Amino acid sequence: MDRDGRLGVGIIGAGHVGPVIGAALAGAGHAITGITSGSDDDRVAGVLPGVPVLEAPEVLRRSELVILAVPHDQLAGFVRGMAELGAWQAGQLVLHTDPAFGIDVLEPAQRAGAIPLAVHPAISFTGTSIDLRQLQASFAAVTAPGPVLPIAQALAVELGCEPIVISEEDRASYAEAIATASEFSRAIIGQSTSLLRGIGVENPGGYLSALVQSTVERALREVSDPLAP
Repeated sequence: MDRDGRLGVGIIGAGHVGPVIGAALAGAGHAITGITSGSDDDRVAGVLPGVPVLEAPEVLRRSELVILAVPHDQLAGFVRGMAELGAWQAGQLVLHTDPAFGIDVLEPAQRAGAIPLAVHPAISFTGTSIDLRQLQASFAAVTAPGPVLPIAQALAVELGCEPIVISEEDRASYAEAIATASEFSRAIIGQSTSLLRGIGVENPGGYLSALVQSTVERALREVSDPLAP
């Protein structure tokens, strides 16, 4: 970290989430040290131009803050594997973005002296710069040990999010809420558009767009303020 508080940030995971998180942190003044390779390096280069593509151990070696944005079923194994290689560093910030895990999954890194943080921005990532605007209007679930919770909260703010503290034991319920909201919405819209297409509506998604958006916005207002008209 330099004297202005800027960190060298490495990104593990080049899917829809990692590059956008990196771009948001770069916009907050941090330096992106590297990112691991993914299936669409051209898209990643568009979001993080000039950032070197490196092997995971080298990303860890160069970074004071490591962002883990890997699939849910790979996170624990990755953390454990890097620990077996001795790749984690004492004092290194390690932040994952998985909604279902708290900080327990980072315990192998923590044993090596790393500082565990869990920050999940509650948006549906596209992997493009569009997400940067979404982050500015979103919340993020943060979980961290008490002494370093302000660090997790500050990083969420730098992403553009309003941090909401979720305890370790509540992460499973939090993940269920996120999955229900996102997966149920997709399923219902898919069913509705299929029915409209079946009766000859040529652009069922466009037909439903205003209805769905206004319905969702009203439902959100009602749960936020039961007295709202």
